[in-house]
Amino acid sequence: MKKNIVLTGLLAAMVFFTTAYILHIPVGTGGGYIHLGDTVIYIAAALLPTPYAMAAAAIGGALADILSGAAVWAIPTVIIKALMVLPFTARRERMLCRRNLLAPVLAGVVGVAGYFVAEVCIVTLSGGTLQAAIGGGAVAVLPNVFQEVAGGVAFILLAAALDRLQVKKRIFRATYT
Repeated sequence: MKKNIVLTGLLAAMVFFTTAYILHIPVGTGGGYIHLGDTVIYIAAALLPTPYAMAAAAIGGALADILSGAAVWAIPTVIIKALMVLPFTARRERMLCRRNLLAPVLAGVVGVAGYFVAEVCIVTLSGGTLQAAIGGGAVAVLPNVFQEVAGGVAFILLAAALDRLQVKKRIFRATYT
């Protein structure tokens, strides 16, 4: 249990840094950006039990929003990033089991749909019209799709490398049930 808590904190910090600062590539005019934070979230989901992975994803993503000037997105990010963990499993010896190969697709759908709904809610609650809110959300869909595809591909490549190094086995030194 202590090891899971330590790894949760470490992975939350990695989600924060890879979201806010490392390969932080601005896209569009709305302040959005492409990052590798989702890749680390997927690694956390394949490494840690679900509640711990959800905490790492939510904390790291929200801190990135708050500390990089996008605090309005922190609450939606907590919900969306935590939900993106659910398609994954950590109950396998390897990170790249069949389920985790398909999980980035489902997580990507959750991410794209979640941020679309969040955009609509934020704009309408800020006094914008529903039409403007839907239009703004629609503009963000393509960059969000690109973000999720990049995160999924990077996860598969990184998880394959970590599996070859037997990182999960070395960290936990346990059998998987």
